[in-house]
Amino acid sequence: MPLPGTEQSMKQGPMRRGSSDDFQTPPAALWPLLQFLPKNWVIWECAAGTGNLVRELEHQGYKVLFSDILTGQDFLKWQPQEEWDCIITNPPYALKQEFLERCYQLGKPFALLVPLTTFETKKRQTLFRKHGVQVIFFDVRINFTTPSGEGTGAWFATAWFTWRLNLPRDLNFVGFKNISQQGLEDFDVANVPRDRNG
Repeated sequence: MPLPGTEQSMKQGPMRRGSSDDFQTPPAALWPLLQFLPKNWVIWECAAGTGNLVRELEHQGYKVLFSDILTGQDFLKWQPQEEWDCIITNPPYALKQEFLERCYQLGKPFALLVPLTTFETKKRQTLFRKHGVQVIFFDVRINFTTPSGEGTGAWFATAWFTWRLNLPRDLNFVGFKNISQQGLEDFDVANVPRDRNG
């Protein structure tokens, strides 16, 4: 059951035009995570935007709760009443510190798609040192969808910063033949074993 008010925002698209926080994630960016997400998990996409990640997660068979500050659900202050197991989102990069702090505070597994510069700053390094973090790196820059509706390669590299997903190692490197291709047949997981036991 969708959260209140989100269906309209999925149709209208983002309201903030031109911001780097408004770049939407291609479904292919989820592929490295799927093998670490049990199918019975309920996923909360807490910065859903136009719903790309929501639709792909549902397509892969997951139950998804979704919310966005543009529809009145501020992740930093709010969470669903319904039970959920894991957060998967591409948060507003201007709020990456706050999103990380909130995720750790909630105490459930999460994966945030954020720039590699997230490793910078003493505050975030203190968070990682205290709680731990596992990262999935891409070998290409992600082709986000811009507010104009066109795809563009980001001018910065991003990675999945995860916690409690039990990845095979702390630093994981995956390759895409073409991240813009909409088919798992083009996904190369050579360096992330499908078996959780590695």
